[in-house]
Amino acid sequence: MPTPSAAPALTTTAPATRAAERAWVGVAAAIFAIAWGGNEFTPLLVMYKRDGLPLATVDLLLFEYVLGIIPALLIGGPLSDRYGRRPLMRPAPLVAAAGSLLLAFGAGSVPMLSAGRVLSGIALGLAMAVGSSWLKELSQPPYTAGSAAGAGARRSAMSLTGGFGVGAGVAGVLAQWGPLPDTLPYLLNVALCLGAAAWVLRAPETIVPQPVTARLLDDLKVPAAANRRFRLVALPLSVWLFTSAATAYAIMPTLMMPKVQGAPIAFSALITVITLGCGFAVQSLARRLDRPGTLRLPVLGLCLTVTGMLLATVASGALTLWLTVATAVLLGAGFGIGLVAGLLEIERMARPDDLAGLTAVFYAVSYLGFGVPAVMAVLHQHAGFGYPAMFLALAAAAAGCLGLVTRAGRG
Repeated sequence: MPTPSAAPALTTTAPATRAAERAWVGVAAAIFAIAWGGNEFTPLLVMYKRDGLPLATVDLLLFEYVLGIIPALLIGGPLSDRYGRRPLMRPAPLVAAAGSLLLAFGAGSVPMLSAGRVLSGIALGLAMAVGSSWLKELSQPPYTAGSAAGAGARRSAMSLTGGFGVGAGVAGVLAQWGPLPDTLPYLLNVALCLGAAAWVLRAPETIVPQPVTARLLDDLKVPAAANRRFRLVALPLSVWLFTSAATAYAIMPTLMMPKVQGAPIAFSALITVITLGCGFAVQSLARRLDRPGTLRLPVLGLCLTVTGMLLATVASGALTLWLTVATAVLLGAGFGIGLVAGLLEIERMARPDDLAGLTAVFYAVSYLGFGVPAVMAVLHQHAGFGYPAMFLALAAAAAGCLGLVTRAGRG
């Protein structure tokens, strides 16, 4: 991001027609379809493991789309501040469709699966950094009259979480009981992404960049990330968003495979839907619980995460259905509260030319959590660490972040 002296004078454009009052819906639909494509792979993890792919390889495939997400987040956000939201976001559903096509026809090829995951990640990174910023701007005047404060952050979080949850649920059901289990779930997402690509074309540009003299490299810097509250509140929250989600719906269903042999893919989808359904449901509650200037939401999100990790410690040893479901509920709620809390923190501290960059950094850190299942699988297979002990260590680390956030509030 540019420094204040080099920043382009970003201005917003007024909506050309009354239809632009609802233009945010098209962007939300694109985010939803891309998130669907990003998470449809998750409940199918147990299918690939059951069909013979090594556990660590499948968990690495889960993580590999982070290789697309993080560059797209860190580059796409600042570029959209320079060139506008539309040039960066309009291609994103088409990239997601290409990723799903590779996944649909690459079940027997790890390189094709890897390429599909990376493309899905690129699309998701653009949706999260550029799409979230665009949705936030379209959710406030002059584009939407009378929107409540924080409406953009809430709509973005709900679009992402809804896409993650619905996509995983539908993919799991189709893979368990439908025809072409390793192909049909992805083809459905291709159709959704193509529809969303047409819809998002109608959304107006919200940023009119003025001529700039700063280097592009300078635009990629995000000096606002040094903000004390961002470092000590938003980032400790972001670390646990997808660590919590991956614990609930990537690790626990794999551990439970011997207990649910009749329908392991459907069970994985169920846990994914429970996790993200709880995350989705609490986001409306989070908006009502929020009090600007306090740490109510960040502390609540981290408390739920600590409790969920402690329950995962017990559940990974007992391997019972009800403990696995309870773990998904708690970690899903922690994910949902933490996501809204982090986005609200960013929305309040960011200038117009900082918004996309700060959002990108927040999400980039959060997605590192998808590496946790692969790391734990390697530690379990090659170092002999048990899952209960590793979950206990995660609970202790989350408690440390809770202490950091609490001290930041006192400071």
